Amino acid sequence: MQIKMSSFVKKEMLHILRDKRTMLVVLVIPLMLILLFGFTVTTDVNNIQVAACTTHRSYEVTETLGRLANNPYFDFRGFVDATDIDHMLRTGKVAAVIVFADDYNTSGTYQLLLDGADVNTASTASSYLQGVMTAVSGNPSSVTGNLFQMHMLFNPQMKSSFNFVPGIMGMIFLLICAMMTSISIVREKETGTMEVLLVSPVKPIYIIVSKMVPYFLLSFIDLIIILLLAYFVLEVPLAGGVWNIILVSIIYLILSLALGMMVSNIVKSQIAALLISAMVMMMPVLFFSGLMFPPENLPWALRWITYVVPARWYIDAMRKLMIEGVAFSSVLLETGILVLETILLMAASVKRFNDKLE
Repeated sequence: MQIKMSSFVKKEMLHILRDKRTMLVVLVIPLMLILLFGFTVTTDVNNIQVAACTTHRSYEVTETLGRLANNPYFDFRGFVDATDIDHMLRTGKVAAVIVFADDYNTSGTYQLLLDGADVNTASTASSYLQGVMTAVSGNPSSVTGNLFQMHMLFNPQMKSSFNFVPGIMGMIFLLICAMMTSISIVREKETGTMEVLLVSPVKPIYIIVSKMVPYFLLSFIDLIIILLLAYFVLEVPLAGGVWNIILVSIIYLILSLALGMMVSNIVKSQIAALLISAMVMMMPVLFFSGLMFPPENLPWALRWITYVVPARWYIDAMRKLMIEGVAFSSVLLETGILVLETILLMAASVKRFNDKLE
């Protein structure tokens, strides 16, 4: 039986390797997505144009603005009068203005005025500016930083790639495993070769598994390449240990394969399999997994949907393992839910497949 099944796996692997379009989807597109979201699609804010408004240029003010000018995130545009602030912000000449209080030397009081037309930029710029303004200068005569001090843990530079890479991993593996597996099985049905395979000496379930194994192997290769790109190119840490990341990812790969098998049992055409994979599976990953929006921000009725989306638990686990560097015991809940969903999906897929044969 092992020899017969290995022959089916070899046949499927050769079929995939000879299909240039499949290889493009499986190997090239995932790498493009990682690099695209890592470098191009970013919420990082650089070269923030900042001006200052003050009635006196004391030592404390000069020291604070010196730190600001030497920070690579800011482009200091000099001083402006109070009457010109509105004009400078409206015309886009500056994105923020720091207004120093008359008693800044003793109170450390200041006001930040930002262009709120772009909420993301304004929010990020505000955080950056507060970090600079409240940083301890090390000069005993300076009171800057006496109000409060903020530290950004795990991602001090606020790189968006730290957030996007775990999320894109959750989407990519669904793309490869679920979508490609379902299309591959449905294609056999459309061409009529599935009936030929089912009358072979190999049990039907082994035929389905043999079609899933090549995509698992290719997805595992993608996983290794993605981790190498994330660490060496995008500088995303793998603080929680590579083996823990790989273990959780393997569980998610198997879950995605089971999801693809379930789709193949439901539909009868490749177009239907593609639409279900793209709309029913990919859309929840984008909106209900935490990839783009925190699940906690959703209305309570929609928040319940996030609990059944596998990508949510995988992305949560990856962020904890890769960015926060927690131990495996800290992601037991996420891992346990992924294992449970894998078992349920695999059992339901096999049962439905056997029912259709009878």
